[in-house]
Amino acid sequence: MTLYIDGDAFPNLLKPIILKAINRLSLPTFVVANKKIMIGKSPHIHYIIVEAGADEADHKIVEMVQSGDLVITADIPLADRIISKEAQAIDHRGELYGVDNIKQYLAMRNLMAEIRDSGEMTKGPAPFSKKDAACFANQLNAFLTKWQRNN
Repeated sequence: MTLYIDGDAFPNLLKPIILKAINRLSLPTFVVANKKIMIGKSPHIHYIIVEAGADEADHKIVEMVQSGDLVITADIPLADRIISKEAQAIDHRGELYGVDNIKQYLAMRNLMAEIRDSGEMTKGPAPFSKKDAACFANQLNAFLTKWQRNN
């Protein structure tokens, strides 16, 4: 398994969590973003900077990801593309996206975008918190533990 991190808007609170997991399991990892994002120093992490532009990092991740890989992203359309390639995705707040739930998340995201586009003011997500980081850490640990058992 290869780990991919969508580096755009990656929360600082998650960096030590993900770095510890990468080093503990020697996970080959690619951090993809349109600017330099530092997760930490590790021989297992490779940084890829893509050209500026909407979804350039997403396109690169989709190009590289293979079945069985894991992507860390808060981008629901990217998660949908990843799942169509038989990979997995976890968002920054610990939600594991899969074939069972991604279409529901995508439909809700698209509905909220339509509401905003019509001029309606909507509340955005709550600020990222330590509780969110803990949920992410728990989900990542559960995913990696299951992966280790199966490999």
